[in-house]
Amino acid sequence: MDISWGEITASITAVASTAAAFLAWRTSVRSAETADTVARIEEQRWRADLTPKFTFDLTETGNGQALLDVHLEGPDFLGHLDSISIVVGNDDRDHQVLHPGPDVTQEEVDAFVWWPYRFSPNANGTDEHGRGPAPFDLAVGTGTRRAMQRTRPGHWMTGKTQGAWQGEYVGQSVRLVLTCWRGDEKWVIVRRIANPPFAPSV
Repeated sequence: MDISWGEITASITAVASTAAAFLAWRTSVRSAETADTVARIEEQRWRADLTPKFTFDLTETGNGQALLDVHLEGPDFLGHLDSISIVVGNDDRDHQVLHPGPDVTQEEVDAFVWWPYRFSPNANGTDEHGRGPAPFDLAVGTGTRRAMQRTRPGHWMTGKTQGAWQGEYVGQSVRLVLTCWRGDEKWVIVRRIANPPFAPSV
């Protein structure tokens, strides 16, 4: 069967058109992928640029009591935070009750603040364990103050004095975990502050 040059030319043109359409589709897909990648990078950069910056100052006032000053330094274009939740973190040890009973339960151990400071229970909406006060809002350039206190040995730590308990944390910083919201944007920030030298009450 003879094939005319016209048919060959038409076939070549059809193949070329298909190839061109495929290449155009691949280019558009790659362009879309590139645009998505750039958008994600820009979003991450935007969030990083807006990461709240805080300063903290922990000052003892006597008898194991202290005040924590929290100041939202910036960045300026952040403007404000709608909600700041701040909690004191535990140490890195795994605290398991070997013999749970009426004297101590695992729930008590889990709720206990294993650190030299806790927030003062019942002050500023803080729960009975002293983990953290009620959330609050701040504008950039402003601050607030929250009451804290030295932790004491758990009631089940028979024979352990306050000095011995606080001595376990000498030289260790106090770890604070902040969860910040502005609209739908969320930042979780971990900061450490110096643990003032322990002076037992006389």
